[in-house]
Amino acid sequence: MNGRVGLTAILVLMGAGWGVTQPLTKITVTAGYQPLGLIFWQLVIGAIVTGLILIIQRKPLPVSRIGVLFFALFAIIGTLIPNTASYRAAFFLPAGVMSIVIATIPMLAFPIALALGTDWFSWRRMAGLSLGLFGVAMIALPEASLPDRAMVAILPLALIAPLCYAIEGNVVAKWGTGGLDPVQLLCGASALGAVIALPLALGAGQFIDPRPPYILADLTFVAASLIHVAVYVTYVWLVGRAGAVFAGQVSYLVTGFGVIWAMILLGERYSGWIWAALVLMLCGIALVRPRQDDRLPQ
Repeated sequence: MNGRVGLTAILVLMGAGWGVTQPLTKITVTAGYQPLGLIFWQLVIGAIVTGLILIIQRKPLPVSRIGVLFFALFAIIGTLIPNTASYRAAFFLPAGVMSIVIATIPMLAFPIALALGTDWFSWRRMAGLSLGLFGVAMIALPEASLPDRAMVAILPLALIAPLCYAIEGNVVAKWGTGGLDPVQLLCGASALGAVIALPLALGAGQFIDPRPPYILADLTFVAASLIHVAVYVTYVWLVGRAGAVFAGQVSYLVTGFGVIWAMILLGERYSGWIWAALVLMLCGIALVRPRQDDRLPQ
């Protein structure tokens, strides 16, 4: 019993940690920082932290042809494309709405998995997909859902990130990670991604000077980057300890905590349409998630 309680507590902390990154990101982007500059420094922070973890674990960072291919793939699909879109969308959309939209990951992953042949069709999961899509429609269509109706045009931009994460997850399910463990993969992808992002940020005039004086947006950015790395590594550990299905329940918590943190930190308030969309999203996740027994310590 103690094992289950402890793992559940870790799951809740993960959800709270990942959830707070959305309002922290909102504070950062509203200060005027541009996506490519933020992405470069996020990748630098990720490479440093995961590199230190590998040093502590005395693990090498394998650099092979297949390894570099996976580093590039995850740097582009896992960070450069989705974060460019999400940073831009976060400037316009409420942080709570961004947290709800991210819940579409498992629903977007389902049809991709069917196309790749790594999953099977069921009417129960199709119903979950439909609920999730209807939840997005409830945010986009009603007149009273978003503070500004012009925000509806930003919703497709916000959906790019969950689509990329859905593709990324299916790539792992289909082809694995090239023999790399998650920390090695994240470290290599972060380092290579930083090399790619630096000239892009400089060329676009979006590079962020790291020298002081620092403002609140700098602190929220560093905090969100560190939280992301810490929670990601914890998530990987939890998958190995308690199973993918148990660990995957963090998606419920990320969405719920994201909305709560946005209300606390940013003072956001939502219409009944938004709350109804949140309920539909969570129900959709529950239906799309595959049934599988988790073996947890008693």
